[in-house]
Amino acid sequence: MFLGKKQDPATSSLIIVYVLAKALAISPLEIYKMPAKLVMDLLQVHNTAEQYQAEEMEKAQKKAQRN
Repeated sequence: MFLGKKQDPATSSLIIVYVLAKALAISPLEIYKMPAKLVMDLLQVHNTAEQYQAEEMEKAQKKAQRN
C-alpha cells in the first residue's frame, strides 16, 4: 500500500524502484539487477532513515518555537 491506497503489484514495484533509485542515486536498472531480499532490506533501511530524519526535524522545530 502507498499513501493508504491499495496498489497493484506492478505499481508497487515501480514505486519501490523509483524510491530506491532516487535515495541511492543509482539507475533503476541497478535496482532490477538486485535480489528481491536486498531491495526490501534497502527499502526498510531507507524508511527507517527517513523516519529518523523527520523526528529530528520535528524536534528542531519544537525547540526553535520554544526559543
